[in-house]
Amino acid sequence: MLEKVLIANRGEIALRILRACKELGIKTVAVHSKADRDLKHVRLADEAVCIGPNSSTESYLNIPRLIAAAEITDASGIHPGYGFLAENANFAEMVEKSGFVFIGPTASVIRLMGDKVSAIKAMKEAGVPTVPGSNGPLPDDAEQVKKIALEIGYPVIIKAAAGGGGRGMRVVHAEADLLSSVSVTQTEAKAAFGDSTVYMEKFLENPRHIEVQVLADGQGNAIHLYDRDCSLQRRHQKVLEEAPAPLVDETARQAVLQSCVDACITIGYRGAGTFEFLYEDGNYYFIEMNTRVQVEHPVTEMITGIDIVKEQLRIASGMPLSFRQEEVKIKGHAFECRVNAEDPRTFMPCPGLVKTYHAAGGFGVRVDSHLYSGYSVPPYYDSLIAKLITHGDNRETALARMRVALDEMVVDGIKTNIPLHKDLVRDSQFAKGGVNIHYLEKKLGSEH
Repeated sequence: MLEKVLIANRGEIALRILRACKELGIKTVAVHSKADRDLKHVRLADEAVCIGPNSSTESYLNIPRLIAAAEITDASGIHPGYGFLAENANFAEMVEKSGFVFIGPTASVIRLMGDKVSAIKAMKEAGVPTVPGSNGPLPDDAEQVKKIALEIGYPVIIKAAAGGGGRGMRVVHAEADLLSSVSVTQTEAKAAFGDSTVYMEKFLENPRHIEVQVLADGQGNAIHLYDRDCSLQRRHQKVLEEAPAPLVDETARQAVLQSCVDACITIGYRGAGTFEFLYEDGNYYFIEMNTRVQVEHPVTEMITGIDIVKEQLRIASGMPLSFRQEEVKIKGHAFECRVNAEDPRTFMPCPGLVKTYHAAGGFGVRVDSHLYSGYSVPPYYDSLIAKLITHGDNRETALARMRVALDEMVVDGIKTNIPLHKDLVRDSQFAKGGVNIHYLEKKLGSEH
């Protein structure tokens, strides 16, 4: 087992990793910016190192400072959490070259799955269903581009190969707009990601966002932990998630679960990962793989009883998977609400002093949060301040518990999106299950 882990992150995920390390008897090193010296995990860690000023680029994204912090504390491994450097292949490579264990996949696999074109090619070869598309970067030949679009069928979407987070995308409904859209997307991609490569896919009109959680030990063993529905999104950012995905074709589900396991073995995957799909009319279409732990991992933990972060740490220590596929069983249903420090109507970030914090509780309720009364939410980082998770024997019970839990939760002194969540969990369409990725934005648009 790893002896000491440096947690290269902040907020609730850093606290989540620290708790898993403590359970396994692993010593912890917290790194923090000047603004984050009062974070809960910083207070609880065995050691803490300030790695720079408040700016992310000078602290949490500063690879030399993170490596130096690991060296001076004699850490054995580095856990990147999510966001920041979690999917940065160069970081993974430097961690390993510096003599530490990177708690995640190999740099080569991160690179493979980080480039959308190479990821789709690899998934096709591994038998994972993909969206009909250009099968690689778009050529410079305008006539060829038009031909590809016709073969796919309009509407199509132009995407940046190095894109992510909803950036570098453009939907085209007719040939008249095709070439100009390709050109604009290439320009945007170059400016945002330093790479002008774009590709084309079929644009699905009303899909759902369904993802598959996997664990693999890099020793030829891989399992899936079933799926999650993350369709409630705003500007491509997830707001509320649930597991398992409701109202999907069971035969198609089982096939896609198995294809993800097979793909992990094919590409030599190591650690926790998530295959993301668009789902429409009983068909799954691979869009990307996240080579890290996800924000929404708790809903999967609640229905399977498997601690995903502890498994990451065990795998990174060179141990094989703790579970065989036949031992993984779904029990009940779970929801997660992402609580952000933001105005629930304008969605503008609302940093500031948390005067009173009271976490919801009760049977089947879990709160992952670094908040406490008197903590000041800084303005420099992501606005996520808590994740409220509920579990029940069935979807209705889990949803009823979420309604109660949201009514109980108190974050006083700053604005949060709790009022939005209270509305969503009482929404009649959402209660039925199976809303698509456009549902939330349409709902918000009709209310404003």
